[in-house]
Amino acid sequence: MVRSRTISITVEKKTGDAFDAILKMPPKMMPDAKINDSGWWSFTGPHGKSMLKFNENKSLGILDHQYVDEESSWDVPMRVVSNGDVSEVIITLNKPDELSDEQFDTRMTEIGEMFNSMKNLIESES
Repeated sequence: MVRSRTISITVEKKTGDAFDAILKMPPKMMPDAKINDSGWWSFTGPHGKSMLKFNENKSLGILDHQYVDEESSWDVPMRVVSNGDVSEVIITLNKPDELSDEQFDTRMTEIGEMFNSMKNLIESES
């Protein structure tokens, strides 16, 4: 059985605003982030050279993405769900085969911290 973890945060923004803010997030979280013509962001992440590409559908709240770094490759389902005047942002992370259980646990801690930083940046935007 593959290990997985789902992380959810509540963001004090309407769904469309939260969705748009997440799409603009890479250069705010990784200062060297650059996007190429095919939609891939490249930057230096905590595990070396990294790339990120969103496969989004705003009307459905879908922000699925691919993330690749020097140690692993991830396909990440991500949703932005309306909850009145706030939004729920939900991701599910499945352990890549190339990571050990210990590496996966470390990544979950790192991603949890990154998710909290992302929440603060989204909520601080006007």
